[in-house]
Amino acid sequence: MYRQGWIDFNKNGKKDVYEDPDEAIDRRVEDLLSQMTLDEKTCQMATLYGYQRVLSDDLPNAGWKKKIWKDGIGAIDEHLNGFVSWGRPVSKNPNVWPASRHAWAINEVQRFFVEETRLGIPTDFTNEGIRGVEAAKATNFPCQLGIGHTWNRELVRQIGRITGREGRLLGYTNIYAPILDVARDQRWGRCEEVYGECPFLVAELGVEMVKGMQDQGQIISTGKHYLGYSNNKGGREGMSRSDPQMSPGEMEFVHVYPWREVIKRANMLGAMVCLNDYNGEPIESSHYWLTERLRGEMGFKGYLVSDSDAVEYMYFKWFTAPDLKDSVRQSVLAGLNVRCTFRSPDSYIQPLRELVKEGKIDEKVIDERVRDILRVKMAAGMFDHPYQSDLAAADKEVNSQENQKYALQASRESLVLLKNDNKTLPLNKKSLKKIAVIGPNADVKSYALLHYGPLDVDVTTVLEGIRNKAEGKATVTYVKGCELVDDNWPNSEIIREPLNEKEQKGIDEAVKVAGENDVVIMVLGGGGRTCGENKSRTSLELPGRQEDLLRAVHATGKPVVLVLINGRPLSINWAQKKIPAILEAWYPGAHGGTAVADVLFGDYNPGGKLTMTFPKTVGQIPFNFPTKVAAQLGHGSGTGPRGNLTLVNGPLYSFGHGLSYTTFHYSDLGISPATITPGQNATITCTVKNTGDCAGDEVVQLYIRDVLSSVTAYEKVLRGFERIHLKPGESKKLNFTLKPEDLALVNGKGKWVTEPGQFKIMVGTSSDKIKLNGTLTYTDGNQSKAGGDQRETNLSNALIASADEDKAHHVIDRKKETFWPAKSGDYITMTLKENITPQKIGIDWNQGSNADFEIQLSSGGGQFLTVYHGTIHAEKGMEKKTYTFPGMVSSDIRVLITKGKAEVCELHVDGFMGNN
Repeated sequence: MYRQGWIDFNKNGKKDVYEDPDEAIDRRVEDLLSQMTLDEKTCQMATLYGYQRVLSDDLPNAGWKKKIWKDGIGAIDEHLNGFVSWGRPVSKNPNVWPASRHAWAINEVQRFFVEETRLGIPTDFTNEGIRGVEAAKATNFPCQLGIGHTWNRELVRQIGRITGREGRLLGYTNIYAPILDVARDQRWGRCEEVYGECPFLVAELGVEMVKGMQDQGQIISTGKHYLGYSNNKGGREGMSRSDPQMSPGEMEFVHVYPWREVIKRANMLGAMVCLNDYNGEPIESSHYWLTERLRGEMGFKGYLVSDSDAVEYMYFKWFTAPDLKDSVRQSVLAGLNVRCTFRSPDSYIQPLRELVKEGKIDEKVIDERVRDILRVKMAAGMFDHPYQSDLAAADKEVNSQENQKYALQASRESLVLLKNDNKTLPLNKKSLKKIAVIGPNADVKSYALLHYGPLDVDVTTVLEGIRNKAEGKATVTYVKGCELVDDNWPNSEIIREPLNEKEQKGIDEAVKVAGENDVVIMVLGGGGRTCGENKSRTSLELPGRQEDLLRAVHATGKPVVLVLINGRPLSINWAQKKIPAILEAWYPGAHGGTAVADVLFGDYNPGGKLTMTFPKTVGQIPFNFPTKVAAQLGHGSGTGPRGNLTLVNGPLYSFGHGLSYTTFHYSDLGISPATITPGQNATITCTVKNTGDCAGDEVVQLYIRDVLSSVTAYEKVLRGFERIHLKPGESKKLNFTLKPEDLALVNGKGKWVTEPGQFKIMVGTSSDKIKLNGTLTYTDGNQSKAGGDQRETNLSNALIASADEDKAHHVIDRKKETFWPAKSGDYITMTLKENITPQKIGIDWNQGSNADFEIQLSSGGGQFLTVYHGTIHAEKGMEKKTYTFPGMVSSDIRVLITKGKAEVCELHVDGFMGNN
């Protein structure tokens, strides 16, 4: 059946259209579909889970001719990838490793479907791979959250290439990656598996990952989890993956956006349907989401596979189907192509056949679903090259030394320096003679060997990395100090008990070791016990007794550096206040220990930036980026009985935050042209210079803000970024392109539109450290909005006077001879830009002003708090005064005359909305 240049899949002795590599894919698909029976079609619509999951055999045997897959099967998932179950050792089956043996075994399974089924349709060998291919051994990268913190498009493309290449060499044809979920709740267990909380960043890195994976057609990329999966109520997991808490506008702007971009720009050929509902409708059974939006609007040309039990949930979780058969019916009619779960494929295929025979599903619908599957298999080359034909390359390339270079680069670039007071880091290798390494994560490898990636590779722990770096220079003493969690965790998060004897002994030992050394490196955080699938939390503080350990070690007076190994942001408020240097490492992969040690001792300058906000407490959640205007502002000022502060304000660390061992200067913002029209792009330029004394990476971030919009807009939207490397004194000019669609918002009708008007352009080192500001104008020739408002900045909206309104603008016209007159009870209010904490105001009083006055602040809602009482007597001429007061994040500042009369010539307020 194996002919020169083609394969006689149906064994009829002639070249059918579907067997001809020179024919168009659509013609091949239609020819094959026309020859298929209902049994063969329905077999293509199910997944068979691999060895030791559902399938009990590692290789085909005579019994397979009596199984339902005698007529073929759509896909076989996780076959021989080594994963048996959470917490269990990697499979010892001889076909799991080495790589060439694994590829041979996959070929033998494929041979059954090609040679032993009537039409010879190859199966799709699917597998996981969000941090490298899930196999006993493969190149091991940081967790996807860590990869996100590199902000490096080229590196992510290379990670995709390696993942796709190694997957194909191992025999797989489809890898379930990347995860395109956008994190919105830091309690969520699967934060470790996403790129971050910003839809633009997720889209940009997702595009690169898919392009790398599908490079030269080497493998199919299947993104996860479509749609809205990452915003479940309360950030909960497990059976609580339901009821996402977001408006239709947020669903569109935040969660739809990455899928739309990745499908449009990277032609991703696979998508996994999520387990959750939205607005009362399971996504799995939604024709709107699976067909109208995904295929019709976004142009998806691949095939849809269900997440495990997503079909079954409609029957035994959502109760939107009376039985399993109707769950099957709803899924297929909605648009599902392939059911994937830890159950026998019979449980899906048999009801599907019955539904067709009962007339509840038209066979034409089955044809449509199978047509998608066959088209993808044809496009991926499975009918031209069904076998992995270079077994020697598998042994040579999978987990190769060449690939380790990129894995180490990813580990280094994922690290984020959160704090570095007084240049505590890097540590001086020459002067340090004794180093203490303390903490439950110091000598742990498991964070690099979790599900959905390589399972059994060599891992360098942080302790090993430090010892390797200090060898021959300093002694390194290690003590664990405490366990990752205490015996009562997570209940201990709400009811804390005194340390028991064992816990106190561990901390006492750590304190003794700390006191005997020159510096202490604490390695704390989370792990597989505290984070991951089905592992959401009720607290974001360090779990167990870790903070007790940190406080005790800090009390010794020895210099302390904190390294965090974790899969989600943590509320490390005490550490931020007391510990001079903090390095966030996430789950940094097999080379994590080496990368961390490189940063600690100055052999690598950290340049990663946060892709998730660190809240100070779970009480602030939801607290994320992007956010609507003023939605995360605090209110009040002053603590204790005399203050009116009732909540903790602001983030611990903002989106985009990250420090370096060097410094950078931003200059020369350019916006060309300053006004654009439909179809016209704007170029944003700036220059960044390394002004420090060592080379380093900077992630330059471009944000926009819709100044005036028909609906409430996000206060900052990321629309560009670039990671650059600069030597000391070196400068680089950066160019960003903004298209009209980059300025779009989701309007009141749920449609993406670019509204005419002004857009604030902001370039900075993080979302809260903007270095350059400018304005871009978009016009379509019709400036009016709904309601007739002109889309332009209007000072009358930013400056409001209770009397003599026509003279209010005099307080900002910079003319000495003009003023705003006021008597008792009059006030003038200035609207502030977002996230402004005013602590002073300058007032130029005209001669003759004789009045008592108050300075008031508002955090919104029309309520003003007096922060300053004063008196002015300007008898001899104009008096220029500056008044200081306790600041708070405010939306408005007001000057109120409480007695007498005054003439205000100028008001000087940093952050006034009307300032250029």
